Amino acid sequence: MGKETAPGPQELRFAAYIEGLAEAAGHADRHVPLKNYCTGLLLPGERKSVEPMAARLAADNVRRMHQSLHHLVADAPWDDEAVLDRCLDVVIPAMLRRDPVVAWVVDDTGFPKKGRESVGVARQYCGQVGKQDNCRVAVSLSVTTEKASMPVAYRLYLPQSWIEDRQRRTKTGVPDSIQFQTKPEIALDQIRRARERGVPVGVVLFDADYGNDAGFRAELTELEMTYVAGIQSTTTVWKPGEEPQPAPAHKSRTGRPRKLLQRHAHHQPVSVKDIARSLPAEAWKKVTWRQGVKQKLQSRFAALRVRPAHRDYWRADPHPEEWLLIEWPAGESEPTKYWRSTLPSDMDLRELVHMAKHRWIIERDYQELK
Repeated sequence: MGKETAPGPQELRFAAYIEGLAEAAGHADRHVPLKNYCTGLLLPGERKSVEPMAARLAADNVRRMHQSLHHLVADAPWDDEAVLDRCLDVVIPAMLRRDPVVAWVVDDTGFPKKGRESVGVARQYCGQVGKQDNCRVAVSLSVTTEKASMPVAYRLYLPQSWIEDRQRRTKTGVPDSIQFQTKPEIALDQIRRARERGVPVGVVLFDADYGNDAGFRAELTELEMTYVAGIQSTTTVWKPGEEPQPAPAHKSRTGRPRKLLQRHAHHQPVSVKDIARSLPAEAWKKVTWRQGVKQKLQSRFAALRVRPAHRDYWRADPHPEEWLLIEWPAGESEPTKYWRSTLPSDMDLRELVHMAKHRWIIERDYQELK
């Protein structure tokens, strides 16, 4: 018989990593099941549910392994945030040894699911199938460098229909402490916790589902975090160099002076789509933002400084200027994407585009998580 090969440095590091996750799960009874579960996730095989993993882990005693894994994921009271924190203790420093943090990416992903008993399942938009469907949705926050990314928070979204369904909540074990939160509210909780934990800060990137939420954007500004937000073509802004008119001078000696900003029939904000269509040809520049699988990715972009118009008639001062970034690919009949950003006013167009397009990096995370 040949001698057994001693584990190499990589194997030892991985064993220490898995041991750390097991310790974070709490009680010693969970250590072996959690190690087995992690091993099952890494073994070959497309299906990563408990039953097929049990068959791969213990072909001679599938039933016992199935019971152990099922108890871990369905009944054992371990804290998923504590386990994820232990992951971050290892992965974030490894990422930072190669590159600095560039961005925090907020997103959500849908998992198609039949029936109505799986926690959070409802008919809602599912990005995986590109339409309304029966699915569950999770909100995530990922930290990225130029070449790597790591989900630092991941939480199931519970629709209002679930919050109000006492019978289903009791049957599936949803605690009474869980109350309804919108996806942007969940994302803000994740961002606050990541900051409290000392995760290196980056520019916050998010699509129009979050970019259309004024409260979400305002809270990021309050936290002094810059962002690049996808927006819809109907979003209104003031034309470059324009802003709402100040309140008229108070001429009367009685009554309170008016303070709110003014709009008039001939002085109104316009949609970002209208602005895009009004730009001269020389405003559009071809920009390459990264190397794709087969070729360099490039398109036509325009960037200009504008003032947001969202409910500024309830304000005494105009919104600060922001970047409006527009993509209009050659050959398309109209612009395809719009972003607003609080990045510095001296930001180069290529840097703006690069940051707006950096959300692509987490697509890999979602594929691996699924």
